[in-house]
Amino acid sequence: MDKLKMHSPDLTKPNIDKIAELFPTVITEALGDDGEPIRSIDFDLLRQELSDHVVEGQQERYRLDWPGKREALLSANAPIAKTLRPVREESVEFETTKNLFIEGDNLDALKLLQESYLGKIKLIYIDPPYNTGNDFIYNDDFAETAVEYLQRSGQVDTEGNRLVANSVSNGRLHSDWLTMMYSRLKLARNLLHDQGVILISIDDNEFHTLRCISDEIFGANNFCGVFVWEKKKKPSFLNRTMGSVTDYIVAYARNRPITAPFIAGEIEKGKKVPFNNAGNPSTVLTFPAGSVKFSCPDNIIQPQDMSGGNIRTELLDNVEIVNGTNANKFRLKGEWRYSQRKLDQFILDKADILISKVPFRPNYVSKGGEPKKTHNLLSHRLNDIPTNEDASIEIIELFGAKVMSYPKPSRLLEYLVRATTSGKDIVLDFFAGSSSTAHAVMRANAADGGTRSFIMVQLDEETDPNSEASAAGFSTISALSRERIRRAGSNITLNAELNSESTDLGFRALRVDATNMIDLLRTPDDLGQDELDLFTGSVRPDRTGEDLLFQVLLDWGLELTMQIAVEQMGGQQVFIVEDGVLIACFNEKVSLDMVRQVAARAPLRAVFRDSSFLTDADRINAEQTFTEVSPSTDVKVI
Repeated sequence: MDKLKMHSPDLTKPNIDKIAELFPTVITEALGDDGEPIRSIDFDLLRQELSDHVVEGQQERYRLDWPGKREALLSANAPIAKTLRPVREESVEFETTKNLFIEGDNLDALKLLQESYLGKIKLIYIDPPYNTGNDFIYNDDFAETAVEYLQRSGQVDTEGNRLVANSVSNGRLHSDWLTMMYSRLKLARNLLHDQGVILISIDDNEFHTLRCISDEIFGANNFCGVFVWEKKKKPSFLNRTMGSVTDYIVAYARNRPITAPFIAGEIEKGKKVPFNNAGNPSTVLTFPAGSVKFSCPDNIIQPQDMSGGNIRTELLDNVEIVNGTNANKFRLKGEWRYSQRKLDQFILDKADILISKVPFRPNYVSKGGEPKKTHNLLSHRLNDIPTNEDASIEIIELFGAKVMSYPKPSRLLEYLVRATTSGKDIVLDFFAGSSSTAHAVMRANAADGGTRSFIMVQLDEETDPNSEASAAGFSTISALSRERIRRAGSNITLNAELNSESTDLGFRALRVDATNMIDLLRTPDDLGQDELDLFTGSVRPDRTGEDLLFQVLLDWGLELTMQIAVEQMGGQQVFIVEDGVLIACFNEKVSLDMVRQVAARAPLRAVFRDSSFLTDADRINAEQTFTEVSPSTDVKVI
């Protein structure tokens, strides 16, 4: 039984509701007296709605604004005193892997990766929390649980009774989500390779606002398109009016004019992707033998015997239709292709096809034979792709229980990975969830022999105590995510169709944590006598040499997957990174003999603890040693 509110009604909200019903375009969001976003009226627009002439007001511009946008910009640019600490016990093949799994807030992780991976990420795929009015949890200042927000903003009383009828209609819904996404996307853009792309999964709730902020961050000219994929077989209903079975994947390039086409591969070995652009269902163009005359200037392609059956052609460059009814009217240029239906019309008109430029590679196929492997550009609609139901089955097969809600199918992501990356490209997912993206990268490498690497970032969010994940022993989503990668790697190893021998199935586990360094700036009044021992050194007492090494890698902008060897020099532990890219010693005391041995290796960089030199003379002698033995080494202290 509900309790009475026991207070007078707030008349402002129903008045705004009445105006919203008449003039929905004037409804906006603003900050209230307590600094929280609330629904509000744009009075300039309302004046315009009620006037028959242009009303003078603020200068108009094309943009999307919301309460918290300035804070998002500040948040993206503000430095943080944090680091990434290695967690060997959670890692797989720590010494050799090129993959990373980072546990912690993705805003912090993106900031920490800025120097080491600036302009190096070929593909960013993210599946951020869909803004349905339910909770989404982050550790920054701009998002919180629904309960916390309602309590802080006075929308529930001390006994938990709701004071607002519908939380979805208040200012929190859009503004907080946009603020959360804006700062992260700005940082993500910096990491993209010049020919890199970002793919963002989204549903109807924030599709339009995501497009707006992505146009602003990545540039509207770098918008590539939107993939529509069938996420479920049974529709869910939006506001009880329309059934929905699809979601969207929004694609932006870092620099679209120089970005390669998205080339579709195969979802499963031996199974061709059944769609492409321009209505051609297989990107294999079929001409009955003898029906079309092929010619080529300068004998670029030698004549072939076409009597055995059909001709299947992969059109990857310029082709002209000449003679016949369509003489000199139709051309295939670059990325665009004709559909089979259009080519059938050319055949009916007895057109000839002139090969005007290589590469044009016809595949001559005998009856009953298999065509050579073909490629096709990705279509905006992804058909015959595994659904979320398939993803749930995949999770159950891996864990024996449905330990993750709403995962993305790894086959969908594998398809996108293979369409946009190759070779040694790096793939980043900073809303990793169950690490479907990591699974997809490993499968893609095992399928085509690539050496792509992944970086997964997942908040150490606690699982629901009543969930199957918790019952299976996973206290956090990040723990579940790491285990998904381990189990997926084992499955790939057992799959005879995949080449797992040379595939990297490991990962280095890292954790976002406070900086390794202690803030030693204290006034006498702030420092108690019993605290003096705590401030004699600059390094936190619980940190290891390897912890310090990874912070040095970040500070120097070095990749976090570089090989690390540990040796003894002068009786002291020394870290050697990538055979001399960096040599570091973090012992509390260093000897001149050890310093000389390090200098003799002529590393590009060397680093020591500042406090390890007992006197200024020791530090000067170390500097002189490098000047004499290895003058090109960049020497630093922490």
